[in-house]
Amino acid sequence: VQLQASGGGLVQPGGSLRLSCVASGRPFSNYVMGWFRQAPGKEREFVAAISWGGGRTDYGDPVKGRFTISRDNAKNTVYLQMNSLKPEDTAVYSCAAGRKWPLRTLYEYDYWGQGTQVTVSS
Repeated sequence: VQLQASGGGLVQPGGSLRLSCVASGRPFSNYVMGWFRQAPGKEREFVAAISWGGGRTDYGDPVKGRFTISRDNAKNTVYLQMNSLKPEDTAVYSCAAGRKWPLRTLYEYDYWGQGTQVTVSS
């Protein structure tokens, strides 16, 4: 599976961004999809995951209530809607594909896309 993330950028605190990750190569609906982020000098952190059909979602504590993960299997795309952004959300965000649920651990994901930079600053 090849994954291509996009949608990052510079946004002011309190603003919103929507990230997208398009998959190709294998049936998208076969995979649990996740988002991770990595800030400078920090370890990669679980952000959110969504099950094969989208019926179940899971979020890391720092983003609960602010971020929403969704997927469109017809478009082979997973989204991350990020609202009420804070400076501490600044990081490189990466999407990943795996085969089990729940799936919070990065080493259990099988495929990774390149990251997209999100910077929250005034």
